[in-house]
Amino acid sequence: MAERSLRGTNLSWLSFESDEGVTFSERTITKYICPDGHISELPFSVEADVPSLWECRCGLDAKLVDGPEPEAKATKPQRTHWDMLLERRSIPELEELLEERLALLRESRGEKPSRKRSA
Repeated sequence: MAERSLRGTNLSWLSFESDEGVTFSERTITKYICPDGHISELPFSVEADVPSLWECRCGLDAKLVDGPEPEAKATKPQRTHWDMLLERRSIPELEELLEERLALLRESRGEKPSRKRSA
């Protein structure tokens, strides 16, 4: 019986709300231009903070036309594997580990152990 009462109401896409009595805020059209020359025109409320950058349809960052220059974000230098290794071990420790691993490698190859070099 419940199936019959819902039939024909289009609950999946039909809304029973209306726009009567709704007042929309004032809007301004803002223009953005990307490095490839694409122009995007977007409506923003007069009261809204308009961003200085907007992602263009091509994926690049578009700048606000006649707007302030976007703030440069502080970027950290990329950490390499060597940087992370030096956070855990000192150079003398690394040299000692290298000598141990080389001795094991030479032993597995059947080579004679070499004397430690003095610098």
